Amino acid sequence: MPFSIHIVLDELLKKRNMTRYELAKRMGTTYPTIDGYYKDRVTRYNRDIVLGMCIALDCTPGDIIRLVDDGEA
Repeated sequence: MPFSIHIVLDELLKKRNMTRYELAKRMGTTYPTIDGYYKDRVTRYNRDIVLGMCIALDCTPGDIIRLVDDGEA
């Protein structure tokens, strides 16, 4: 399959000048939860977590989750 889904929370946090710790604190969740998304290690996305990130970062799910064409050179 030439496409994959990636979490680009690292890019979004840099744009917002926010740390993973601050995001976790705003959302009322744990740092390891956010770190898993930040490092794109999650394989099942929790919609409540994604919703919390969207609210805390004032963005949409499409700003956090990106479809990547792995076939691009």
